Amino acid sequence: MPWDEGLVNSLIYDEPDPRLGRVLGYAQAVNEALQVMLEKDPSVFVLGQGVDDPNAMFGCTKGLKERFGSPRVFDTPLSEDGMMGVCVGAAMNGTRPVYFHNRPDFIVLAFNQLVNHASKMSYMDNGQTKVPLVVWSAIGRGWGSGGQHSQAIQGMLMNVPGLKMVMPSTPFDAKGLMISAIEDNNPVLIFEHRWLMKQKGIVPEGYYRVPLGKGILRRRGKDLTVAGTSHTLEMAMRALDKLSPEGITADVIDFRTLKPLDEDILLESLKKTGRLLVVDTGWLTGGVCAEIGCLAAEKAFSDLKAPIRRVAQPDVPHPAGYALEQYVYPNPDKIASSIQKLCGE
Repeated sequence: MPWDEGLVNSLIYDEPDPRLGRVLGYAQAVNEALQVMLEKDPSVFVLGQGVDDPNAMFGCTKGLKERFGSPRVFDTPLSEDGMMGVCVGAAMNGTRPVYFHNRPDFIVLAFNQLVNHASKMSYMDNGQTKVPLVVWSAIGRGWGSGGQHSQAIQGMLMNVPGLKMVMPSTPFDAKGLMISAIEDNNPVLIFEHRWLMKQKGIVPEGYYRVPLGKGILRRRGKDLTVAGTSHTLEMAMRALDKLSPEGITADVIDFRTLKPLDEDILLESLKKTGRLLVVDTGWLTGGVCAEIGCLAAEKAFSDLKAPIRRVAQPDVPHPAGYALEQYVYPNPDKIASSIQKLCGE
């Protein structure tokens, strides 16, 4: 690579330094990945509710229909299960669909096709059939969209064999992981956080890949390990900055993909710090935090100096009111409080 990934792929919640390279918005980075793959591979096509409307999925699909035409970029009816079936069948027959959903909630309507068919097809015929399908959606938290439009369902899908799951946190990763997901021969889910759409970062031009299943250290420290994905990493960094006068430092691990999960980067960090805080946008019980915590307890128990802690959402439906949202969702203050308690144990 002609760039330093450690520099261009840093987690930045302030304005990035343009001296490091080309600055691009998060949605623009996703859009550029789609352009690269639509140009590179004629079997790729993009579909979903509103991919060709003025909002263009937060801007992620803006201009694609005009450049590549309606046969390859097109709107879909309100029939998630039916359209997911179309995508699965198309993928089985040699194309590479990229199916955009406005919200993860709507993917639940297509679980039959996704969980019972797409994830299992290659296993059921001994690998003869591939299902190179990408399913994209953005978590809708933050503007009162309520219990049926704000769910983070990654924990529900983490235990389905045959699915891969991506949750980027930077524009660099958003582009590189989208390219890797499209080129993968398995069904890949990409869950974005809508608050990341405001983020800017250094994004190289042209084609590059970020490998699935390979995490990255966003920050190095000595007192604990903070592990997670997506927008929770930004909140964790803000929490650590708030605690810096107390001298607390942490390894901050961005898994980037939840399936496959980079076990090595977690276990290596725990050998040094001995303390683990897992952060996630989903529910607390039976979710991402529980799985990562179990992994640490199972494979790094002798390295742990304190009980594993986790910050996620309580087991209630998502509220619509702004005040209740602030109470329910993870935030830097909650993460900072958990870090303080963990470091005191």
